[in-house]
Amino acid sequence: MAQQVNQALARQFGLSADEYAKVLAIMGRTPTLTELGVFSVMWSEHCSYKSSRVWLKTLPTKAPWVIHGPGENAGVIDIGDGLAAIFKMESHNHPSFIEPYQGAATGVGGILRDVFTMGARPIANLNALRFGDPALPRTRRIVDGVVRGIGGYGNCVGVPTVGGEINFHPSYNGNPLVNAMTVGIAPKDRIFLSAAAGIGNPVVYVGSKTGRDGIHGATMASAEFGKDAEEKRPTVQVGDPFTEKLLIEACLELMATDAIVAIQDMGAAGLTSSSVEMAGKGGVGIELVLDQVPQRETGMTAYEMMLSESQERMLMVLRPDRQDVARAIFEKWDLDFAVIGHLTDTGRIVVKHRGVVEADIPLDPLAEQAPLYHRPTVEPPKPAPLGPVADPVGLAAGLMTLIGCPDVASRAWVWDQYDSTVGGQTVKRPGGADAAVVKIEDHARALALTTDCTPRYCKADPEVGGAQAVAEAWRNITATGALPLAVTDNMNFGNPEKPEIMGQFAAAIRGMAAACTALDFPVVSGNVSLYNETEGKGILPTPAIGGVGVLEDASKAVGIALIPELDLVLIGHSAGWLGQSLWLREVAGREDGPPPPVDLAVERRNGDFVRGRILSSTVHACHDVSDGGVLVAIAEMALAGNTGVRLLPEPAGVPPHAFWFGEDQGRYVLAVADSAALLQSAAFAGVPAVRIGQTGGGDLTLPDGGTISLPTLRAAHERFFPAWMNGPATR
Repeated sequence: MAQQVNQALARQFGLSADEYAKVLAIMGRTPTLTELGVFSVMWSEHCSYKSSRVWLKTLPTKAPWVIHGPGENAGVIDIGDGLAAIFKMESHNHPSFIEPYQGAATGVGGILRDVFTMGARPIANLNALRFGDPALPRTRRIVDGVVRGIGGYGNCVGVPTVGGEINFHPSYNGNPLVNAMTVGIAPKDRIFLSAAAGIGNPVVYVGSKTGRDGIHGATMASAEFGKDAEEKRPTVQVGDPFTEKLLIEACLELMATDAIVAIQDMGAAGLTSSSVEMAGKGGVGIELVLDQVPQRETGMTAYEMMLSESQERMLMVLRPDRQDVARAIFEKWDLDFAVIGHLTDTGRIVVKHRGVVEADIPLDPLAEQAPLYHRPTVEPPKPAPLGPVADPVGLAAGLMTLIGCPDVASRAWVWDQYDSTVGGQTVKRPGGADAAVVKIEDHARALALTTDCTPRYCKADPEVGGAQAVAEAWRNITATGALPLAVTDNMNFGNPEKPEIMGQFAAAIRGMAAACTALDFPVVSGNVSLYNETEGKGILPTPAIGGVGVLEDASKAVGIALIPELDLVLIGHSAGWLGQSLWLREVAGREDGPPPPVDLAVERRNGDFVRGRILSSTVHACHDVSDGGVLVAIAEMALAGNTGVRLLPEPAGVPPHAFWFGEDQGRYVLAVADSAALLQSAAFAGVPAVRIGQTGGGDLTLPDGGTISLPTLRAAHERFFPAWMNGPATR
């Protein structure tokens, strides 16, 4: 029996009473079930950004090197040599909680399609992952599934996974974050866009067959979880990386011809979003005949086909005279190819199935009258000053605690499941540098890539935290010697209907906008994931930043590994800031105080100086100072190069634990052969710099005389993940 379309059903589909009333006004009648489904997904938070658009418009998105900013499938920047980098980050948070393996795998598949649909060959994947309390068995199960899903999809499709980050915090217990990023390369004069054109041109479906997986996935991603989260398993898509690989090659082969007028990935909301967005952007109408849609299940309805989020599918508008060429290419790659409709001059989307018009909707109102909310905001309160904090354990014990804690411990257990070198162009692998470095085939230049955010800073002060996330991405790219060019973002927040959550969002955007402007680091693409709450409990505000920079000569990239007989120089001012530091949480057992302030002019000055020294080939290793402060940064450098360090006493005026574990921003540790020359250059540039140690031997000798052998340090650093994951069964 067919479902009766009414306000109650609309509410089940995620539409408010006011939104459903607007649907009735647009249609002038009660919509069909399929029409209601189209409105519900296109007006979902996930697709329409109805709570966030007003704030996103305040981000800087333009620069001379930006070719396409937000609004396309991915951002596009000019990287020289006639090439463009195309990249984006996107969330698959809710699916990864319900079904960790498939949720993460299809997140990778979806972001790959966003990039190659614009004509780029994907060259790198990254991710930004946040998980709950490691003491919970569920957290370990989710981590296991997510990591296997990312590795399983990326490895099979043949794109290296070269970087990322992982944090743990109880706020993610019921809502992990899985943010996937892909970067691709294309000739800058061969970028493919999604705006449909040419009345009468055929609309073509390619890739995999359509099934019932993922129906209403976009709506599910736009709602909080309750106790019924496990029951939502059918809304999670199922991926096939081998088909995705075929789809990449077939699309790129077709893109070498003149057949494509427009192309769009079938991502969230599947056939609905791809057809509506293509026709809407092109100012044309579109008519679909769903009988022609390749289907893998029997008896599928129009509603199911329009809302299915089955993976590895694309929608194209082709030149009529090139249709046979396109068909031959896709049949060669053993992929479905079907003409399922054509463009019209009606300005409407018309959907037919079995001779019946299942949907007939005007496109302009569907887009122009989509909800846009100026939701109430409450300004986040500023945290109280921290005040003096005594050191309860000393430098050696503090370092051993931090180097082994879940947020700092070696991620080798994770990285080893990812193929980071497939394709043969990876210059700096995970753990080898502050940013991954991937050379562009047949060119000297390379891209530096990173994902960054410090959610505990964002919780304490979202504006400072938003600025810091951008600054740290800029700093990590700079630390390899690359010039940062642009960012993609993934805004992960709680329920936007709560004024305090929208206050966090607005403040984070302000901080990001200020940092992007000051650092010439525009936002060219991104994603918003709201309603990251379970049973009313929200995550830490997490505006994840994906950064891309360019090195004209890949051979000049530096990593973090030390070699003997070098001086260590700390760049940047150290006030000993312990507020919201990892030391404060892990050693002192507190999570309070304001996060470290971010001086964007200082960030720019210090970073430009460091990059200049790297490109002059006088820096052997470089590491930015972040979680855990200077001592953790030096320990990571020592372990990476299996080379000891003898540290000098800290400068007067700052307590030892505050100097070595404080998280003041804008700082780098450089390893150089001639520290005198570096200090002289820094003084001339007005950049604070101090010699803090010398490399050599097999121990880390602390300024208070304590000594830790590298094997002892390494055992502590590498213990967490293997011990945790090798406990009782996780599956």
